Amino acid sequence: MTVIRDKTIWVTGASSGIGRALALRLAEQNNFVIASSRGRDALAELQQSCPKRIRILDCDVGDDEQMEQAAARLAEMTDHLDLVIACAGTCEYDDNLQLDTASYRRVFDANYFGVVNTLRSALPLLANSRTPVFAAVGSLSSVVGFPRAEAYGASKAALGYFLDAVRADACRTNLRVVHIRPGFIDTPLTQRNDFDMPFLMTADQAAECIERGLASKKHTIDFPRRLSWPLRFLGFFRSLWFRYCAPRMTRIRTLRKT
Repeated sequence: MTVIRDKTIWVTGASSGIGRALALRLAEQNNFVIASSRGRDALAELQQSCPKRIRILDCDVGDDEQMEQAAARLAEMTDHLDLVIACAGTCEYDDNLQLDTASYRRVFDANYFGVVNTLRSALPLLANSRTPVFAAVGSLSSVVGFPRAEAYGASKAALGYFLDAVRADACRTNLRVVHIRPGFIDTPLTQRNDFDMPFLMTADQAAECIERGLASKKHTIDFPRRLSWPLRFLGFFRSLWFRYCAPRMTRIRTLRKT
């Protein structure tokens, strides 16, 4: 397998899950990795695994002010970025259509505005690379409407459109924009789920799929195929999803009485 080597890379959401697995994998392959998340202690532990190749940059990607400061600190660490992988994200489910706007805003701050902030902070340094790549982790849940995932799925769907629009705007430049859409990955986030997760993968397996897709110069990286292909099919034939799949998954049997 072709691997990524000798690059300067920024990974957000690197304290756990896919982000941590990617940071370790890329650092072990002689890349200089800047690892970010809100958890400084977890980042310090990560850095100890590969102290010569990992630098830490603690920040909350959903906080505009913190990301302004992060941009300045990034510029002190390096004069260019070859690859940025935006992995930071969160999930909150909407039970019984509560439609709690505070919950929706928290999810969008991390999953959507966090990516916007990450790209804004990274763009000046990406411009100094000969082969810049900006990748962000979405979700296969954005292909069809999953029950309880109104906030999470909508944030990932918005992210997908954002990446497409950036790709269109940057099509005459050398910036490559990559949309990563994993299925269920065993992370601290998904370990809170109270439902079956088909074709569950480890974070290390996900990191391998992502690196392989990035090295192959793909613009969309969907995995695992056993899940992505059926969902993409159902995305084209949405009536089948709502007739046969959604009724088996929803927990709502009647609307709340006012």
